Amino acid sequence: MARLYADEDFSYLVIQHLRQFGHDVLTAHEAGQAGQGIPDTEVLALATMAGRAVLTFNRRHFIRLPSEGLPHGGIIVCTRDDDVVALPDRIHQQLQNVPTLQEQLLRINRPSRA
Repeated sequence: MARLYADEDFSYLVIQHLRQFGHDVLTAHEAGQAGQGIPDTEVLALATMAGRAVLTFNRRHFIRLPSEGLPHGGIIVCTRDDDVVALPDRIHQQLQNVPTLQEQLLRINRPSRA
């Protein structure tokens, strides 16, 4: 299963579901890094040093980081979704389809509403 680092604004309910799927998720709060205004580049570096992929709702900033040539253990950007059961399921399904997260950028989008 995946080793993930959830940044400080990521939904804890989603994290709990991901853990039930067997993923190893460390939160910024658990790591003592919440509420410090840590720049995104440092969040990415901290996760990478810990051997984890970043899990975030901060799509705008984290999507651009790989183009800056920053090495990383993976980035998973998600669209905010109030469905705290469907979102972790979509994340889990995507994770099942990639052999490694190293240097990967995964986009988990909320389904469009008709």
